[in-house]
Amino acid sequence: MKALSTLAVLLLLYSCNQKTADIETEETLTEDTFTTPLGKTFPIPNPPEKLLTHYEEAKSTYEANPEDLEGLIWFGRRSAYIGKYDEAIDIYSKGIEKFPNEPKLYRHRGHRYISLREYDKAIADLEKAAELIQGTENEIEPDGMPNAMNIPVSSLHGNIYYHLGLAYYLIHDYEKAYDTYLNCRESGSHYDNIVSSTHWLYMIQQRLGNPEKADSLLAAIHADSTVIENQSYADLCELYKGWIPVDSLMEEGPGSPSNDAVRYGIANWYLYHGDTLKATQMMKELVDEKAFTSFGYLAAESDLIYYFDESKKQ
Repeated sequence: MKALSTLAVLLLLYSCNQKTADIETEETLTEDTFTTPLGKTFPIPNPPEKLLTHYEEAKSTYEANPEDLEGLIWFGRRSAYIGKYDEAIDIYSKGIEKFPNEPKLYRHRGHRYISLREYDKAIADLEKAAELIQGTENEIEPDGMPNAMNIPVSSLHGNIYYHLGLAYYLIHDYEKAYDTYLNCRESGSHYDNIVSSTHWLYMIQQRLGNPEKADSLLAAIHADSTVIENQSYADLCELYKGWIPVDSLMEEGPGSPSNDAVRYGIANWYLYHGDTLKATQMMKELVDEKAFTSFGYLAAESDLIYYFDESKKQ
């Protein structure tokens, strides 16, 4: 058995009953609500009219030509954007029956399995996608919800590795998560890709008790680089480099993907600096927020279950 890192020892001492089994994935998705593995129930928000319009357009396009791969993918993406995760998975599954060697379908279905906390299924899909892209040319992945500059910043290969790395992280397989995020960082030179992958790489090495290696990963971070979309990750990387104080990132506000990413990053920062109580407090506050499929939310939820066995306290 490998020796436990300092952080792991700290977590074990803090938790009276550490969970050694796989993360529980008991959640319920109904038409109106979603119940997380921690027993927190949230209403599925009514989507904006614009998203509903895009969904109906994508559905009509797909139904007019169900053999068109791109139309099928966009129907699945638009379904997920309005909270229809099961429908999106069904759409991608039908696509896989028709196009069994299309990595985009496994990439998108894997993402939505992550949303539903079905991490083993997500890993199977994303590993398959990673296998299928070997030896192929990378391509920019169009945004379903464009950034302010309307410039896509992610690629097919990068998104496959990003989501696969996340799925490994959420089951606490840090070695595999680290190798996968290295592949993600090497998949493209866009600075948004650099900051997002470096954030996870840094956190993983801190989790493994390797602070010097974690710091070495920050060599890719530069103060004069332009970020288009992933400002939250860029801010966290600047925190890790010591360029900004942690208090400067402690903003109050409703749950959102970018806000949750920062809050989880800060909670993790407190964790590996020895303030376990502050870290768990922040994670518990985070999982009370409404953005229950944000990656920061999922990571906090996973940590609370795996290290602190919060699921048995509900």
